[in-house]
Amino acid sequence: MSENRPFVLSIAGFDPSGGAGVLADIKTLEQHQVTGFAIITANTIQTENEFHTIQWIDLSFVIRSIETLFKKYAIKTVKIGIVPSLHYLNRILSTIKLLSPTTLIVWDPVLKSTTKFEFMNIEDQLNLNKILSKIDLITPNYNEIEILFPGFTTNKIWLQNEIPTSVLLKGGHNFSELGTDRLFVKNEIIDLLPSGKKCFEKHGSGCVLSSAIAANLSLNQTKKEACKNAKIYIEKYLSSTSTLIGYHYVS
Repeated sequence: MSENRPFVLSIAGFDPSGGAGVLADIKTLEQHQVTGFAIITANTIQTENEFHTIQWIDLSFVIRSIETLFKKYAIKTVKIGIVPSLHYLNRILSTIKLLSPTTLIVWDPVLKSTTKFEFMNIEDQLNLNKILSKIDLITPNYNEIEILFPGFTTNKIWLQNEIPTSVLLKGGHNFSELGTDRLFVKNEIIDLLPSGKKCFEKHGSGCVLSSAIAANLSLNQTKKEACKNAKIYIEKYLSSTSTLIGYHYVS
């Protein structure tokens, strides 16, 4: 284990196909030359194109795992994936902030799988804002942002400056500007345009993107730099094969 590599922790589900969840995250982190750790929030039975069932990990087990790693390692960045509830997410965040207030946190709010399995309901909007204030960046797609913040795109609610975290709005589901991601940070909106590279849909692409961002943040890149470089990485991943499972490489 290199002393020069920052530590990045993925807290997410386990996908036996390796296309999503902690396996995809660890592949991505290794390619970015950071040291990746993983704690699973759920076991799943799935393939790249079919979701069968999920078994959530007891929250106390997850918290104990987080405490164990943070007491031994100076973890610079945490990427969080699927969680079953806002309460579950909040306990994870509170534990991290208590143990290491300077650790950066990226949450990929996977609310449904690509096969329409629902992971989590957003049942309390006020509680959601309090929780998001503990997160440095979230990476929803256009479907997820409207669940998290109804009217975000249609009514431009980001102009009200009431969202307590930075948002990378992924453009994969925005068919009017396909592939254009938008980073909302403070009072600035930064468009991240597609390169024109021929890309193919991939199972778990959101996991790969968010973990690439987490890796870049741990390497002291700004949010803009981290998201821009992660977009380059994900486009290479999306273009690596014509199937739902891709290859990980940087150069």
